[in-house]
Amino acid sequence: MRAVILGCGRVGSTLARSLDAAGHDVTVIDRNKLQFERLGDEYAGRTVVGTGLDEDVLLQAGIESADVFIAVTNGDNTSIMASQIAREVFGVSHVITRIYDPVRERLYNSLGLDTLCSTTIMADLIEKKIGTARS
Repeated sequence: MRAVILGCGRVGSTLARSLDAAGHDVTVIDRNKLQFERLGDEYAGRTVVGTGLDEDVLLQAGIESADVFIAVTNGDNTSIMASQIAREVFGVSHVITRIYDPVRERLYNSLGLDTLCSTTIMADLIEKKIGTARS
């Protein structure tokens, strides 16, 4: 599988290392080249410095042959827009977008983006732990 990941923060770097270790072809895009230090010495994939809203940066990352595009930036607007570009302009078949705001997550999911809301996921997990603790 060929994966392009936008954002090399905690989630992006962890995912990139995991996919790379599993033998997938991984490219990570981030505006700040210092973020790539999170990938560690074992990471054998590629890195591209730039913004995921720039089509030239996406092309440099290999978006035209990507099987999956994953946007996990720290900004909902950037993640949403880059995901729409990946899907609509480059025809990436599987696009996953992490969105922090639950209201926006529901809206963009209803418009066809495959979204995950870490805020809602954490709240659900905490509620399950509370329910488990009461039992």
